[in-house]
Amino acid sequence: MGLPVVGMVGGGQLSRMTHQASIALGLSLRVLADATHDSAALVAQGVTIGDHTSLDDLRAFAAGCEVVTFDHEHVPGGLLEALEAEGLRIAPGSAALRHAQDKIVMRERLAAMGVPVPPFTPVATVRDVVGFAQHVGWPLVLKAATGGYDGKGVWVVHDEAEAADVVASGLRLVAEQLVPLRRELAAVVARSPYGQGAAWPVVETVQADGICVEVVAPAPGLPEELALQAQDIALRLADELDVVGVLAVELFEVPGTAGGSTLVVNELAMRPHNSAHWTIEGSRTSQFEQHLRAVLDYPLGATTLTAPWVVMANLLGGDDDDPDLDRRMHLLFGRDPAIKVHLYGKAVKPGRKIGHVTALGDDLDDVRRRAQVGAHYLRTGTWLHG
Repeated sequence: MGLPVVGMVGGGQLSRMTHQASIALGLSLRVLADATHDSAALVAQGVTIGDHTSLDDLRAFAAGCEVVTFDHEHVPGGLLEALEAEGLRIAPGSAALRHAQDKIVMRERLAAMGVPVPPFTPVATVRDVVGFAQHVGWPLVLKAATGGYDGKGVWVVHDEAEAADVVASGLRLVAEQLVPLRRELAAVVARSPYGQGAAWPVVETVQADGICVEVVAPAPGLPEELALQAQDIALRLADELDVVGVLAVELFEVPGTAGGSTLVVNELAMRPHNSAHWTIEGSRTSQFEQHLRAVLDYPLGATTLTAPWVVMANLLGGDDDDPDLDRRMHLLFGRDPAIKVHLYGKAVKPGRKIGHVTALGDDLDDVRRRAQVGAHYLRTGTWLHG
């Protein structure tokens, strides 16, 4: 009897790295990609080119798969409900995934559960925004209810005129208070259909222009009670929303009472997540292997660190649309034989994630520096100094 076949909708780098994890498990991973040049389609064997918004394409792709999962949240919920009604296994299910697809649904559900979130309200008119601002003050944040990522679909507006420009887009919007964050954190967990849960250490994520540029594991200086609270929130959400697979909970650390800190939830992602790419080398079980274990209801793997500190630096595309990455990796590996590089096979565009660099070690400053030097050199061809 052969091992099960897992289908993953989306041909991006998350599918690519899940494919790598599936090899060690002896599994077959099928990928539904948009095009033959998609990141996963360049390396995986079982690739189907199709449209994730087509029920016929999804149904044909799912045939023969033990379970279908995702590397993005863009499959319309109605199509997933139709597949589930036909008896196909979808992980996470449509009911859970809705909370990662729609920020209004997510905010309202979390608030009802008593999970800490920023003050928010759905808005449809400039008058709605101005009314909300009278309660929380300017500036405030407007977010597209669906479809935003990596800073897209998020606007900080300072007055009525700026709000009017966003409202004029016609998008469904949610308004949120601009919280005085100290830093951003992420709690990544996994949950199986059996109900087993596993959590990785809480990490700090560093953003630039709305894009994550660095992840530090574990989050430096995070009090144990806050780390446990973040993991508890993530595991509770996974359980109560009936998430199957990896769940990433993005959090804000904000000022609390008596000089301390407290947490509020920013976003949810129900799939492998950029904030846990460090787990490939930095954890006994990577998020990609864990996601496969979870959707197949295998016992989950250990999430312990393989080094005291792990830092992942995202490799973003620079102004050079054809960098000599082969030569740069050759020189980088000569300088730092312990550095790890993952390239996604994507066309280089300014600000686009085309890979990541991971460093591990005992000294946080040294590990952080090595990851930053590696990512900077691959992007620019010049070494950081100082």
